[in-house]
Amino acid sequence: MWQWHDGSWSVRRPVFTVAERRPHGRLFEGGSRVLVSPTTREWLMTGTERPVIDTSKPHSARVYDWFLDGKDNYPVDEELARQILAIEPQAKRSAQHNRWFMHRAIRRLGRDMGVRQFLDVGTGIPTEPNLHRIAQDVAPASRVVYADNDPIVLAHAAALLRGTSEGATEYVQADVRDPEAILQQAGTVLDFGRPIAVSVIALMHFIADEDGAFEVVKTLVDALAPGSFLVLSQLTAEFNPEAVNRSVRTYGAGGVTLVPRSRAEVGRFFDGLELLEPGLVPVDEWHRSDDEGGEDGEDGGRADSGGPVPLYAAVGRKP
Repeated sequence: MWQWHDGSWSVRRPVFTVAERRPHGRLFEGGSRVLVSPTTREWLMTGTERPVIDTSKPHSARVYDWFLDGKDNYPVDEELARQILAIEPQAKRSAQHNRWFMHRAIRRLGRDMGVRQFLDVGTGIPTEPNLHRIAQDVAPASRVVYADNDPIVLAHAAALLRGTSEGATEYVQADVRDPEAILQQAGTVLDFGRPIAVSVIALMHFIADEDGAFEVVKTLVDALAPGSFLVLSQLTAEFNPEAVNRSVRTYGAGGVTLVPRSRAEVGRFFDGLELLEPGLVPVDEWHRSDDEGGEDGEDGGRADSGGPVPLYAAVGRKP
């Protein structure tokens, strides 16, 4: 195993703590066993220092949850979501297609590329099927680390930590703008000497260029071994500029940064990587045929005539 220590990566043998179901069954159903870090275990097992959730202003993860018909959002989030829906009636459709892209990409990487380690940055509020379920359905021994900085996601960490006994599922509380902290904590679960798939799904359009959006992704990719993958989707204004630009202003009025990017700009995230087929495409066009079997209840848009979804998506391999 690898860890970040004194400014460099070094090999170490990690020490895991196995958390089992508590007598009252609050954390883990069915007596499942998962590997958790001491920091996460302390919060989950004791319930101390619960995170403070600010419900006075909207949060991008909770707005996205509303678009996916989730229940973990507040009136302030719903208000912003409905304003966006009035501007762009396809907003819910876009969120669902983005979710389906994640399903297809993770399934393909596990099934066809043999990836057994996954780092999901900007996890968001759990929505079934979660990434670890897809990865561990393909290979039960898969190891998955989720990373997010939203307190409400931490509050749902117990749901994210229900994985297979053969594999490992972990959650770390960290900000994407501090990728070194994410890598340091993920290194206690993932072996950075072997391929890892890093996913940043519908995340980077909430990070401005001046806040280091491209540097964040580069730092994550630079830490990966050859044969690793980057899975990324990003909002664009190229298909419906008027609606997207109005959405940017509406998000901004709610205190949320939103940065659509052109196809060329999104391509910069994949500098130095080899794009898997079909390359950088609208999110609903990335191997849409994979959904023909209807896995996980997916429709995949086979009868969808709503036009291009305004997000670009791709999967890149590190040579």
